[in-house]
Amino acid sequence: MNLKPLADRVVVKMVEVEETTKSGIILTASAKEKPQVAEVLAVGPGATKDGALVPMSVKVGDKVITSKYSGTEIKLDGTEYIIVSESDILAIVD
Repeated sequence: MNLKPLADRVVVKMVEVEETTKSGIILTASAKEKPQVAEVLAVGPGATKDGALVPMSVKVGDKVITSKYSGTEIKLDGTEYIIVSESDILAIVD
């Protein structure tokens, strides 16, 4: 991947989450609503506020929860990525 986000932007890839129902049926992500858990692949340097650089809260490899319909979807080399603003990231999943 050759994407380098600018300012407070983050490149993420949605994670396919499988879920099993009580009766044992496995639901893939395509059978449910749009997934919101993503893996951080690239992080910008951060935004500047009052002339000072504000560091980013996330790092490459973090699993995060994003706002449902946030970001810009792009396709590069057959893989889909989403570029979101750091403010569209709601939480880091431990």
